[in-house]
Amino acid sequence: MTVDDSGSGEDAQGADSGEDPLALRLEGLILGAERRYTPFQAARSAGVSMELASRFWRAMGFADIGQAKALTEADVLALRRLAGLVEAGLLSEAMAVQVARSTGQTTARLAEWQIDSFLEGLTEPPEPGMTRTEVTYPIVELLLPELEEFLVYVWRRQLAASAGRVVQAADDEEMVDRRLAVGFADLVGFTRLTRRMEEEELGELVEAFETTAADLVAANGGRLIKTLGDEVLYAADDAGTAAEIALRLIETMAHDETMPELRVGMAFGTVTTRMGDVFGTTVNLASRLTSIAPKDAVLVDTAFAEELIRTQDAPASEAEAAEEAAAAEKEGEEPPSYRFGLQPMWQRPVRGLGVVEPWLLTRRDSAP
Repeated sequence: MTVDDSGSGEDAQGADSGEDPLALRLEGLILGAERRYTPFQAARSAGVSMELASRFWRAMGFADIGQAKALTEADVLALRRLAGLVEAGLLSEAMAVQVARSTGQTTARLAEWQIDSFLEGLTEPPEPGMTRTEVTYPIVELLLPELEEFLVYVWRRQLAASAGRVVQAADDEEMVDRRLAVGFADLVGFTRLTRRMEEEELGELVEAFETTAADLVAANGGRLIKTLGDEVLYAADDAGTAAEIALRLIETMAHDETMPELRVGMAFGTVTTRMGDVFGTTVNLASRLTSIAPKDAVLVDTAFAEELIRTQDAPASEAEAAEEAAAAEKEGEEPPSYRFGLQPMWQRPVRGLGVVEPWLLTRRDSAP
């Protein structure tokens, strides 16, 4: 492989293959290794079958590359490590593929965001006449080690938090099928907005909504499961935490004139967790309640309402709360203090879930 005055050997390789020389230089910088192997050679070097190597590669989210010499020593090492975990009996083959898939899906989104939003802004040409190409490489070279360290730090923090929740589970079954409070928050009239707003304005609105929601969910003890543009899905270990998040979302968005109205639906019950996502009837019910919730309001299912009552976060009824307050006053005692109020709404059929009775959740003035 020869090197000319215009760049490295990878540049020459790029010219021969029709690939952009800068893209190849950036790839080499980021991966820390040159292309050396075809998929077959990488699989043989790692000591795994071509079929398993292909499964891992696709699970990480990458397209088939035929027999192009596009893989590096790092790819071989990754294959060897995953296969080693299987051989040692620490992971089944199916679980190893899941590890590859979950890691690939999560980091793909992170990488896309960093390039689209973060890197593009930093690589604006600082001087007239300079191209973005001329400034991208040195910027990536400076940022890469810092971003890598931060990524590992955040991952370890998240892993510690998740492991803590698992070991506190009551039994092994609860580690997979857990009782959680699940909430959807949805921007009202988003489809109409997409027809009226410019793409850049719409993107800024979605980013502001997702950022605000993510901050409120995290700050109040919940976990953001995913964002879907005009909708966020979050979960919490208890109904009281989820209720506080829902009402704070409504209150915060209502004070922002640039934001549309918000509606929230929540349910409490058994939830199946897979690859960071949540599934099951409880999740479906929360989604359905969101679709029928009034503007700037929160609807919860009966199980959620019962859980708030059980934990004394809400009274069974305002009449009962009034009786308790009167009895406490008579005895010269402090009346019970409730954070939330619950109002039963009309029963109605919900597609796929039968007849449900939503409850309107409000913040209650607990002062006597």
